[in-house]
Amino acid sequence: MTERSPEPTDAMESASTAVRAGRPTREQAQARHAQLLDCAFERFLDKGFEPTTIEAVAAEVSMTKRTVYARYPDKASLFRAAIRRGTERRAAKPQAIEATRADTLEETLVNIAMLRIQLAGTPEGVRLQRLINTEAYRFPDIFQTYYEIAALPTVRFLAEILENETLAGRLAIEDAMLSATVFMSMVVSAPVRFLISGNELPAQDVDQRVRFAVGLFLKGALPR
Repeated sequence: MTERSPEPTDAMESASTAVRAGRPTREQAQARHAQLLDCAFERFLDKGFEPTTIEAVAAEVSMTKRTVYARYPDKASLFRAAIRRGTERRAAKPQAIEATRADTLEETLVNIAMLRIQLAGTPEGVRLQRLINTEAYRFPDIFQTYYEIAALPTVRFLAEILENETLAGRLAIEDAMLSATVFMSMVVSAPVRFLISGNELPAQDVDQRVRFAVGLFLKGALPR
């Protein structure tokens, strides 16, 4: 004779309900945290640091202020975390940086420059640059955060290329990392500043500027 399973008791049902309604899983908690930072990032981009409040961010993601303050004790710490996450999500992936390699060094340098300009020149990229420029006096560390996440991987990639070209005798560069940094500043900074100022920069003009700057850089780096 087959034994029947015991009927669920009130205690068993309560335990099951507690599991379902208990603390969120690690994945759920991480997703909620990401949602908080994404919301905060958009708020800071839209309104700036001062007008944005933790209360407004918490309400938008249906969190209590206590939950937010438990992780971020003040608005400044939330701002820094939101800038970091926003920058990480929009930075060039390693495969995109690697894909800039071309048949010639000149085209590779053009591709590297265009990658940085295109990322910084998107509507959201421009808003992020403006926010960083506006708040850098209050949070000087956010500029360094942005550089390390958004620019440094590309600079290191370029430095390796310049070092290999020097070892092969095609270039004469003493400090590859410094040269890569100067190159990015020379080729990328001016177009990006132009875009941040609210001016339009036609693609043809960007290409012309980049190729001219790349040519100057390579001429200065040739063996004497």
